[in-house]
Amino acid sequence: MANHQVLTGETHRDLRIHTQPNAARGDGVMATLIIPEEFRRVQGEFPIVFRRNQEDDSFAALALFGFESGENLYLDGDKWLARYRPLTLAIQPFLIGPPAQEGQEGQVHIDMDHPRISDTGEGTRVFDEDGGTTPYLEQIAGQLGELHMGHQGSATFIEALKRYDLLEAFSLEVPLSDGSKQSLVGFHIINETRLQQLDADALGELHQSGYLMPIFMAVASISNFTTLVERKDAKLNDG
Repeated sequence: MANHQVLTGETHRDLRIHTQPNAARGDGVMATLIIPEEFRRVQGEFPIVFRRNQEDDSFAALALFGFESGENLYLDGDKWLARYRPLTLAIQPFLIGPPAQEGQEGQVHIDMDHPRISDTGEGTRVFDEDGGTTPYLEQIAGQLGELHMGHQGSATFIEALKRYDLLEAFSLEVPLSDGSKQSLVGFHIINETRLQQLDADALGELHQSGYLMPIFMAVASISNFTTLVERKDAKLNDG
């Protein structure tokens, strides 16, 4: 059960956070939500896929880390084996909460029951000894702001993909060196053939809306499936 509190220097002056990547502290996931503004950073490391919500036919963009629930092939103990860590993982245990008054910006909240909360006196300080913000909190605030704005625009990006029929169901099955096969189903990717067939007006609209670049980044990211399979194979060989 989450325990969300408004973050303040008075209440949380001595708060410390375990910032190292760790499976038990939130990084042991197969995939995580990403926003289009991240696609350029994500595409150099992870496959970008889309998951469909059967209830309302909506889609969400994901950075993919593994092939099964709880598997993160880019995590080795407390080491993150990639040059980028998506925002939804990097900001834990912080989130944007409702504003104090209507019309104001959202407030920074913290989940005090999150496993990243330190109860040992170890970890990174959120506030300094006088209750002032630390560089760590300033970084988190910037990431929260980017994530919040990105979530607000993600729906219109997905609607554009659907309008031009640019999402196609995707499945993957590859043999591994131990004789087993690795399968991946239930996701969508950008339909490259359909993208190439778009006329100038459609491409112009996507470009003007700022959607063409993240689309190209999502297409480029598919090459990372080779790395993902190699990581899975290496993990099996290591036992």
